[in-house]
Amino acid sequence: MKTRNIIFYLFALLAFCSCDDMFEPAEENKRQLEDLPEESAYAHGLLIYAYERLPYMRTTQTDVATDDAVTNQLSNVYLTMATGAWASDNDPMTQWDNCKHGVQYVNLFLSIVEKVKWAPSAVSKQQMFIDRMKGEAFGLRAVFYYYLLQAHSGYADDGQLYGVPLLTVAEDGSSDFNQPRATFADCIKQCFADCDSAMALLPDHYEDIKSEDEIPAKYQALGANASGYNLVFGQKAKNLMSGKAAEAVKAQVALLAASPAFREQSGVTSAEAATLCANVLKRIGGVAGLDITGHTWYKNKTKIDESTKTEIPEILWREDRSNDNNQEKDNFPPTLYGNGRVNPSQNLVDAFPMLNGRPITDPQSGYDSQNPYANRDPRLSEYIIYHGMTFKKTVISTGFEIPSEDGETLDNLDNQSGLSTRSGYYLKKLLREEVSANPSASSTQYHIYPRIRYTEMFLAFAETANDAWGPDADPTGVGFTAYDVIKAIRGRAGIGIDEYGFPLPEGDAYIEECKSDKTKMTQLIRNERRIELCFENKRFWDLRRWQMPLNEGVKGMKIQKVDPDKEDSPLKYTIIEVEDRKYDNSYQIYGPVPKGEVLQWSNLKQNKGW
Repeated sequence: MKTRNIIFYLFALLAFCSCDDMFEPAEENKRQLEDLPEESAYAHGLLIYAYERLPYMRTTQTDVATDDAVTNQLSNVYLTMATGAWASDNDPMTQWDNCKHGVQYVNLFLSIVEKVKWAPSAVSKQQMFIDRMKGEAFGLRAVFYYYLLQAHSGYADDGQLYGVPLLTVAEDGSSDFNQPRATFADCIKQCFADCDSAMALLPDHYEDIKSEDEIPAKYQALGANASGYNLVFGQKAKNLMSGKAAEAVKAQVALLAASPAFREQSGVTSAEAATLCANVLKRIGGVAGLDITGHTWYKNKTKIDESTKTEIPEILWREDRSNDNNQEKDNFPPTLYGNGRVNPSQNLVDAFPMLNGRPITDPQSGYDSQNPYANRDPRLSEYIIYHGMTFKKTVISTGFEIPSEDGETLDNLDNQSGLSTRSGYYLKKLLREEVSANPSASSTQYHIYPRIRYTEMFLAFAETANDAWGPDADPTGVGFTAYDVIKAIRGRAGIGIDEYGFPLPEGDAYIEECKSDKTKMTQLIRNERRIELCFENKRFWDLRRWQMPLNEGVKGMKIQKVDPDKEDSPLKYTIIEVEDRKYDNSYQIYGPVPKGEVLQWSNLKQNKGW
């Protein structure tokens, strides 16, 4: 559906929704855009439509197109993309239509927001509503352009790095739809400007105030009181776009622009990006504000259950919580009535260091390939189900023809097409163990879906600060360095700490080695980002912006008894090839502009190779 169709759809929808009596002539009840200033509820609907277009994913999807996972759902669009079917007319990663539609809704809303009678009898409320919703709209537009740039920016044959067409005014039936792509640098500037506009209009966060003294001076001058302020900027608005969310979006945009794939023509340096990330983190006191349970926020029942009243420290911006068991039904192992959809890769398992912090390839790590899960980074057992692990009071057997305690082999490697694991692993992260996927005794739990986590911001700062100044430099005086951040994140995970909570004799010696080596620290930061954000739909975009190979084959683990006839036979661990990745690294670092758009509009340049 093109933008022209949206324009038609909007007018049709306004006409339909406004009919008080379906049997009266429609002409008498139609509402057009020019009528919306008198109809605040319908005007607000434009902004609601924009929120509904936000491109954040609730479940693990794109990771199965990377070296972090495969899926057992053989018809999965990301599987077919990763195995050779990715094309400009077959692009599961596209954000073109969805985000451009979101931009159109925002632009339409911005064209009328100051004319709408939000609270015409109260000057202060009227202005507060205008400011808040304008701020929301600017922030949302920045999000839409950020996702468009991730998915569709690239170099054309003329050597220019392009973004997407920049539209800041609503299109209508008389608009010229044959718009060229703006340069990537100009798109970044627009994202920054929108974030700045949002931050100027919105509070840092939404909370109820108790006295008029807490009201900003500009609203006090208009006669605002506490109840009116709380109506507009209070607790009930807490999951809307806020000042701190807009600030974080600006930092995300800067990280993208300063990345190896874009920095040459983006106009943004790593130092600038690091400073923007630091601004976000200073709000929570820097490294001291790192939530000690932030890496397992998804299973903190107490905090999730109380999330309507109190904030979750790890989450900067999120959706409203939902009460369901969809992820569990998709991803629990078959013996627990799940479909085992997302199968983590051996590649990812190997990325988790040993408990002493050293990579498993380090001769000093103590890694044993025939006892591969012993003394590993505790996040491995938090995020991934492996052979012999107890999950929901059930020992999961992912081996090859190795029965579980009750004699079943449902969870075994390649035991059931479309159900059991293809890699020897099942997903654990993001799932609530209290949930039951048993159709005869189904139960649900609340889930929180982050849009932006603070850990993501810490990792973005570490990446850009290390790139700009090295591991342990703080030229801006923010009070923390890339080294400080990564040390804190690894310490939170339990690296360098024994099972009783005491430091290991050498502590986390590996990070100390990286402290004086920028290249090693870069590798460590990228690996920590891979671990901390796994299964959150980040890996695909990270590989591309780092210009790292997309076509690394996915490996798994085959576990067999040395002697199948002996019950107490030792096990043999063999790494296997699971799935080839058929990407072309010469051009697929950058995604395509949809083929249909290029064919339809002569001013749209396609990215090289597509």
